Amino acid sequence: MPPVIKIVRRPVRQAALERKTKETSIKVALAIDGTGNYAVDTGMGFLDHMLETFTKHGLFNLKIHAAGDLRVDFHHTVEDIGLVMGQAFKQALGDKAGITRFGSAVIPMDEALAECVVDLSGRPVLVYEVQFGASRSGAASDERIGDFPVSLVHEFFEAFSTSSETTLHLYLRRGQNAHHGIEALFKAAARALRLAASYDPRVSGVPSTKGVL
Repeated sequence: MPPVIKIVRRPVRQAALERKTKETSIKVALAIDGTGNYAVDTGMGFLDHMLETFTKHGLFNLKIHAAGDLRVDFHHTVEDIGLVMGQAFKQALGDKAGITRFGSAVIPMDEALAECVVDLSGRPVLVYEVQFGASRSGAASDERIGDFPVSLVHEFFEAFSTSSETTLHLYLRRGQNAHHGIEALFKAAARALRLAASYDPRVSGVPSTKGVL
């Protein structure tokens, strides 16, 4: 008798969401099992670059259009982008049956070294140990890359973790250049999420003794 080949049909893991407030208007279309294609327009050049990098290294497909009160501050728009991206990621994951669940990555960029560890646990937790340059010795930092405040990287990941219900640990192990450090963080997050969301053919159902994530 020839061997029986079992074909497992996986769902298409994608979501499209829109959020409108008095402060921002955000549209996101996200596919988890993509090829790294992106079309990103947030009105903030540095954030566009980081989200494009995130998409490329996560092998997601991502479309974002954001309009916000940037004349006031970048904070509202950055936070809302993180919220909608996280919601889209959670919705696209579905019931999480068959996924690896955990993922980690350590990524260098020149002198910077970043680490991300992920658990698609259903519990929103962010551990963020990131400092740049002078702030590594304890001094406060209000550094900007162009006109983008580096402090808003934390706000983005906190919003993403909260709305995707993901446990997310981010560490900058070393690095003096803020651009290098932040880019390494986004790449590490992308690779860790890519691994955590990937299917493991040996996993039957949801990877939790509770039976739900």
